[in-house]
Amino acid sequence: MSETIAAISTAVGEAGIGIVRMSGKNSIEIGKSVFQRINSSSEEVHENKKLLYGHVVDGDDIIDEVLAVFMKGPFTYTRENMVEIYCHGGIIPVKKTLELLLRKGARLAEPGEFTKRAFLNGRLDLSQAEAVIDIIKAKTEKSYEVSLKQLEGGLSKEIEGIREILLSMIAHIEVSIDFPEEDIQEVTYEELIESGEKVRSRIGRLLSTSGRGKILRDGLNTVILGKPNVGKSSLLNAVLRENRAIVTDIPGTTRDVIEEYINIDGIPLKIMDTAGIRHTEDVVEKIGVDRAKEVLEKADLIIAIFDISSELSEDDYHIIDLIKDKQTIVLLNKTDLPKLYDESYFTGIFSGKEIITTSMTKGVGIDELEDSIRRMFYQGDITIESDMIINNIRHKNLLEQASDNIHSVIEDLKKQVPLDCLEVDLKNCWENLGEITGESIGEDVLDRIFREFCIGK
Repeated sequence: MSETIAAISTAVGEAGIGIVRMSGKNSIEIGKSVFQRINSSSEEVHENKKLLYGHVVDGDDIIDEVLAVFMKGPFTYTRENMVEIYCHGGIIPVKKTLELLLRKGARLAEPGEFTKRAFLNGRLDLSQAEAVIDIIKAKTEKSYEVSLKQLEGGLSKEIEGIREILLSMIAHIEVSIDFPEEDIQEVTYEELIESGEKVRSRIGRLLSTSGRGKILRDGLNTVILGKPNVGKSSLLNAVLRENRAIVTDIPGTTRDVIEEYINIDGIPLKIMDTAGIRHTEDVVEKIGVDRAKEVLEKADLIIAIFDISSELSEDDYHIIDLIKDKQTIVLLNKTDLPKLYDESYFTGIFSGKEIITTSMTKGVGIDELEDSIRRMFYQGDITIESDMIINNIRHKNLLEQASDNIHSVIEDLKKQVPLDCLEVDLKNCWENLGEITGESIGEDVLDRIFREFCIGK
């Protein structure tokens, strides 16, 4: 990590400011060569960790009027020398400033390289580093809160505690194997089983939060399903509180999947309005219907809409068949029109599913729908009762592997197999948990993780 890296850390476009940052052993020297402070004595020009006013200059040419901060390691984000330059927002000022730093000896940073250096230099462990991107991508205050707790080390402390138990188990087993004749109290199978159960229980508690964590991170995949002209697009507009989808009396208006995010008291929903499900000879509409069926397979929740003012058709019964084994909320729409059926008629058809009567044109039933979503997935508003919620698929996979490892250890202990046969599973469990915090991880995995970050972070 001897190279000095530089990148634009703010989104490209018009804004109040644009930030260019640099990290590495030569960053302060490069910064000094391009920054000229205004109205100051020479000894004050590059004071440490103070916001300085001046110009970025290229020889005699002024590039921009800026604020700059010079920061000496190790008390910086990367634990290296760093410089941040606050330019006028816009494409040209930050671009010209970055190009100047690159000409002076820095190289363009790779995605996530600043945070990667923070990890490699010991400022953050890997789970904390991954929390940085989760904070950036947080869609609600609740998901932000979970990621912030992970950044503060909540998950790291729990993983460290579990690994301490495993390390103690490994040490006792190795002592028993390597020094059988020494006067050392031999660990019993019962004691090892008790320790193993503690590990399994703590891993299980973490895994039990992964469903909620996935929803907080990625949003609840919610598909609006129904035949044409039942009110699907009207529902999307109603929950978004804006006219996002075209609404007409002409069946088949929606030809593709429309995706939007909404926030219901901290629950992020990725809500998808689909083409109406019906048999059609229209080539474009048929593609839309096929896509609707594809997203249906990946849905966490389906909102199925039926027109209570008209006869159930063959298309309706096809939809009923599609949703019978899915997590579904049923909306009986158009209650502002004369009803052909009483709600009780649908109780047998939609056995076990929640049924809500609605009128999209009158705004009836929307609040009840939102309440139903809260109840279904969280038994009320989300409360963050733990510092540890698993919202990262890599962490979940490693915890599942560690859980399998410790399960095998416990089963072998109950059979009283020789202790030396337990070491492989115990060490695999210890290493799988270490991969979460980065204590045992390969360079290829690191590269894959940090590629998800934006350049400049």
